[in-house]
Amino acid sequence: MRFYINAAPLKEEIEYPTRYQSQNLIKSSFIVFLVIITFLLLFKPFGVYDPELKMHYLFICFFHAFAPALLLFTYFRTLNYFREAKSEFKWTLTQEYSHIGMLLILIGTSSFLMRDLLYTNPDNWSWNYFIEEIRNCLVAGIFFYFFIRLASFYFQSKKGSALVLQFTPLSVEPEKADLKSNLFISTQVKQDDFYLDIEELLFVKADGNYIELTKSKNNQITTEVKRISLSQFESQIIDYPHFFRCHRTYLVNMFKIEKVAGNSQGYILSFNETATKIPVSRKQINSFTTYYQKLGSKYTA
Repeated sequence: MRFYINAAPLKEEIEYPTRYQSQNLIKSSFIVFLVIITFLLLFKPFGVYDPELKMHYLFICFFHAFAPALLLFTYFRTLNYFREAKSEFKWTLTQEYSHIGMLLILIGTSSFLMRDLLYTNPDNWSWNYFIEEIRNCLVAGIFFYFFIRLASFYFQSKKGSALVLQFTPLSVEPEKADLKSNLFISTQVKQDDFYLDIEELLFVKADGNYIELTKSKNNQITTEVKRISLSQFESQIIDYPHFFRCHRTYLVNMFKIEKVAGNSQGYILSFNETATKIPVSRKQINSFTTYYQKLGSKYTA
């Protein structure tokens, strides 16, 4: 029997997790500290030999819990600095697992470097102990990572956050599309007014007092910049229910969405015509799911 692993979900773009965002890093680090120190105190793992201890075991647990929490904070704070400096930053599960792996190796290295402070053992600086610290950290770290992920998913689901299980692209029969497609859009400056074929529109991106219109015609993608805010533009297409404000800076044509990927942290929308991905913010997940179902039932009834 042939063994097959579907690696596609590992490469799909997802929204950057809130647990790693700068405003949540102290909370995430504190949770990691509490989980590790509780585990060490309750189970006293990895064959601790009391005569080698230079201090009370409680203090040793504190150092072994504090170092990972501090490294987690420092690592992702640095990553966020570079992330904010880049105009485009994509996040995938592969990247997340890679960063977690690198973080665990750093934590294992820190545990090895602390050995002389904590233990009276002549072999503290041996390769044996270095490999052992890295191994123990990877084993325990992977366990804790997936435990915390499952706990996070549970609490998010209790709040009513949705999980994408299946998505079928919407379709509309021509006879039901009874709204005119050529729409006149007025701006604050009369000479900037313009006509728009609304059925060609894939999505709209806000850029201050301007918007960027991405359209598809005969499988050709075009982009236009117009001097009007996204809110002003949205108010003029209110009669077209298949447009949805999925994010603070994005408005999408629901009929053009080909694929949705993501989880309770946010969705990523994909289109056939372009490789550009559009985020659905975490706050809009429930509204997006409800609106999609409502729109689907309206046009398939």
